[in-house]
Amino acid sequence: MKVKILALTALLFGLMSTSCVSNKKYAELQGKYNDLQSEYNSTREQLITTTAEAKNLTSQLEVANKSNDDLKKGMSQLKHTLDKSLEANNQGSVNIAKLVDEINASNKYIKQLVEAKSKSDSLNIALTNRLTRSLSNDELKDVDVKVLKGVVYISLADNMLFKSGSYEVSDRAMETLSKIAKILKDYKDFDVLVEGNTDNVPISKTNIRNNWDLSALRASSIVQVLQTKFGINPQRLSAAGRGEFNPITDNDSEVGKQRNRRTEIIITPKLDDFMDLIDHAPESND
Repeated sequence: MKVKILALTALLFGLMSTSCVSNKKYAELQGKYNDLQSEYNSTREQLITTTAEAKNLTSQLEVANKSNDDLKKGMSQLKHTLDKSLEANNQGSVNIAKLVDEINASNKYIKQLVEAKSKSDSLNIALTNRLTRSLSNDELKDVDVKVLKGVVYISLADNMLFKSGSYEVSDRAMETLSKIAKILKDYKDFDVLVEGNTDNVPISKTNIRNNWDLSALRASSIVQVLQTKFGINPQRLSAAGRGEFNPITDNDSEVGKQRNRRTEIIITPKLDDFMDLIDHAPESND
């Protein structure tokens, strides 16, 4: 376009310089020149606009390419996160299954403990009822039977078992001890501990040093009667003296002292079954 205008301009100047041109011809050429000039300006403006649009499109393309790169990066990170989540979920499933197994094992163990304790409690109640029914009303005045924390306590008054300051078992006590021994034979899975207790009055015997000695000797005497007179297996028997240091009431009155002077036969289930349960307790893997 620009070349056409330059050529036309040169033609006009050439004509003017070589010869005279009619006004009509000149006006015609001038009109063409103006048209070409107008077309040139329009084309130039379109070129500028197109160039600007091309730059804008190039910029948009760069932005789109960057967004595409960011999207690819985001997709890669999302895939990585998803893979980690799936891996963690699979591991979690394994851990949950393991935890369920541990809970089931613990529940089984607890059930065994409960069953063992229930069995022990039932036997204690049966033993207590049988013993109470076997004793006469006079004997029940000097014998107290109770169950405390799964253990049977038979408390025998001192004045029924022994003479004052003595550890020799009286003939009166033999009948009561025979009834106790009969029940002990029926409950062979129970151990028997005999504990002697005194009041706080010092003993004044040349062959007994103090209340420790007196309580231990009395417990030993009962154990030996149960073994030799009534055939209780000595492997089930234990003797202990607690002196004046296990009172059930104060020693300020004669009644209180009398209650504290007692021998207790303590009947407990054998611990072998419980120890076996403890040894086989389920382990928890932290």
